[in-house]
Amino acid sequence: MRLLLVYCHPDPASFCAALRQAAATALRTAGHEVRELDLYAEGFDPVLSAAEKATYLGQTASNIAGVAAHVESLRWAEGWVAVYPTWFYGLPALFKGWLDRVWLPGVAFRIAKARQRTIGGELSNIRLFVGITTSGAPWWWLKVIGDPGRSLLMRGLRPLYARRCRMKWLQLYNMNHVTAPECEAFLSRVGRELARL
Repeated sequence: MRLLLVYCHPDPASFCAALRQAAATALRTAGHEVRELDLYAEGFDPVLSAAEKATYLGQTASNIAGVAAHVESLRWAEGWVAVYPTWFYGLPALFKGWLDRVWLPGVAFRIAKARQRTIGGELSNIRLFVGITTSGAPWWWLKVIGDPGRSLLMRGLRPLYARRCRMKWLQLYNMNHVTAPECEAFLSRVGRELARL
């Protein structure tokens, strides 16, 4: 399977970096073809400019051209894996900006045809999504507040994918208080789960 691994963390020595490595290794060992995007390392610009906003709906081809390599990778993929830390209950700003600038009309979705209707999906090539993240908060508190990051990636984007897209979520909670053995156990879990895909 062709899989796009999108990684977003500024510290190459972080636990998230270890999660990225564990995920990439497990996927390649299982025989998948993997492309990796390291948003911080490549200096991806997350800011949707005024010019891009002005052409967002009517002349979106120019916006697509501005992030053509990322769009090509998204269209190439049969599935994608997100590896990132949960900050302030959601995605890092850089990751959200990647969605804003790359998941464009004509790439990821079609504008709704009428009021009170939802967008249509353009990513029927995506048959698998895996979210891998850490969070300082305990699981129960994220449930109380609606778990915005997970909700976006697991529910909000789901209608854009193939009809029977498989979805998997792996999260290490209480990150500020976990022990080294708990981190190792989670790394092992990520490796096992992705090896089964």
